[in-house]
Amino acid sequence: MQEWDERDQWLTEDEWLNDDEWRRQRDWQEWEDEGDSELEAVLAVLKEPEEPVQEPRGRRDRVTGPQEYGRPPSRERRSAAERLRPRLDALRELIGLSRTRLDGATLAEAGRVLDAADERYQLSGEHTVVAVAGATGSGKSSLFNALAGADRSDVGARRPTTAEPVACVWSGGWPGAEALLDRLGVSARRRHAPGPGAPALPGLVLLDLPDHDSAAVGHREQVDRMLELVDAVIWVVDPEKYADAVLHERYLRPLAGHAEVTFVVLNQVDRLPGDAAVQVVDDLRRLLDEDGLALGEHGEPGAAVLALSAATGEGVGELREMLRQFVAERGAADRRLTADVDAAAGRLWPAYVADGRYGLTEAAREEFEDWLAEAVGAGAMGSAAERDWLRHAERACGTPWLRLRLRRRAGAGRGRPGGGRTSPGRTGASRLWHRDACTEVDSGADAAGEDQCGTVSGWVPVDGRATARPLVEQAVRTVAGEASEGLPGPWAQAVREAAVRGAEGLPEALDRAAAVSEGALRAGPQVRPRWWTVAAVAQGLLTLLQVTGALWLLAVMIGAAETGEWLSALLVTAIGTAGGPALSWGCGVAGRGPARRYGQEAERRLRTAAAVCGRAAVLEPVAAELFRYRDVREQYAVAAGL
Repeated sequence: MQEWDERDQWLTEDEWLNDDEWRRQRDWQEWEDEGDSELEAVLAVLKEPEEPVQEPRGRRDRVTGPQEYGRPPSRERRSAAERLRPRLDALRELIGLSRTRLDGATLAEAGRVLDAADERYQLSGEHTVVAVAGATGSGKSSLFNALAGADRSDVGARRPTTAEPVACVWSGGWPGAEALLDRLGVSARRRHAPGPGAPALPGLVLLDLPDHDSAAVGHREQVDRMLELVDAVIWVVDPEKYADAVLHERYLRPLAGHAEVTFVVLNQVDRLPGDAAVQVVDDLRRLLDEDGLALGEHGEPGAAVLALSAATGEGVGELREMLRQFVAERGAADRRLTADVDAAAGRLWPAYVADGRYGLTEAAREEFEDWLAEAVGAGAMGSAAERDWLRHAERACGTPWLRLRLRRRAGAGRGRPGGGRTSPGRTGASRLWHRDACTEVDSGADAAGEDQCGTVSGWVPVDGRATARPLVEQAVRTVAGEASEGLPGPWAQAVREAAVRGAEGLPEALDRAAAVSEGALRAGPQVRPRWWTVAAVAQGLLTLLQVTGALWLLAVMIGAAETGEWLSALLVTAIGTAGGPALSWGCGVAGRGPARRYGQEAERRLRTAAAVCGRAAVLEPVAAELFRYRDVREQYAVAAGL
């Protein structure tokens, strides 16, 4: 019956919850999502996680048996928790993607935030831990006792008075406060309940911390440790030390992003005459504004600032009411963790946010391929291939006497040591290729080779000189610089290292690609033009005329033929003798266009082969690093709430 009576108290005039809905309200901490939040939808679009990320566990300890239930969490409260979940998941994914790129010190703060979130979500969500912190003599222990309704923390003139944390727990009938205090390290003998007759603040766990400026180092270390674990902080200052540089520079300024879980209380206002308290509070607000701490004014979220006197009780009731509303919202833990995530993301900003545009442009890729083409001698090979085509045309369309002379010259050259003809594409380049200096391999393979960057089908170099290595190194440095420009330092370094690693075997790969292209050119044009055959037949006929005319003239000279026939014999001889060279010249003129196209095609093939090697060795690893950076940048955008 107690459950149903409490349930009836939650209902408004126009609202009624059925049993299932009421239990979902009561057990909202089990993260029964009613739909993806906006950030979760964005995360699903940007990148599907490679591994499922461990979700935070339920916010409230599950217990058996009868128990009391306070005010159910509001929809705004659940929305805040749901907005935080994808940010924590993205931050966890971000750390996993960045471990090999960023040092541990850079990721340490983000890892601490995740650990703190995991620990906090495993503990009670019905309780809110609020710490009372301040300097020596500020009266924080007196304020702690005033809120607790009894002397639970020692107060005296001896400094420091508070040597270890003291806790006062308004359990509200919920279990879980003990686990929270165990996490905070509060000893059992320093845990108290509020005094008899103290106003109810259900769910509040109030801590009195040692002095943050204590002469004892151990006290300061306790304060720093616990300030990282509590859900909210009440900073107590006095009229004499409210502008203390240690308080503002060490605590308030670094924690400016935690304004929504911060209270700043000016204590001991009973010592100020007249309107001096108003002036001091105004000056305190000015200092807090300079610290970057947003102030909760006119309904805006931010730090609460108020003046009170723990000794006389002036203003204590107002603070107590603010704490009651603050704790009843059950949102302090999420606000604190949200501020922690914001702070961690802010520190990681230089490591993840690029300075303007980044990546490889089309112009940079084309420039890289031009460098490789120059290194492998693509232009020289194209020119040499054009000349080779013309030489083949000369042999095919030349006179039989010219072909005989060229054949005898080639035979004489092979007979001399080192007299072999150099390859058409590499003369004067970084390496000479000779037929005698090559070994035939894979004679049964395709002449073009299956892998332009690997196996050389037909010809392999044996002289060991590499492709113009300085040009390759310059190409790699240029493309790495273009790709890493604008990236954060660690990712720019990763891109450069990927390019350098890929370039280690690039000169050899380019040599093999050049060997494949040159091997394909050794046999000459794959398709011989038909007009070469026509020209060869015509040269045969002209040679026949030349021989016939010469024999006819000889016959006239020795009297075997009529003397009057000498003019006809001379004409036939002249036609045969002059027609052959004239036909060869005409064929040379007609072959310039096809020869130019043949050379351009040879250059294009070698440029393509070099580009394939460059893409496989350098551009693809660089692109992989850029894609990795894009993934972590997207995760960072979600984690930072952008």
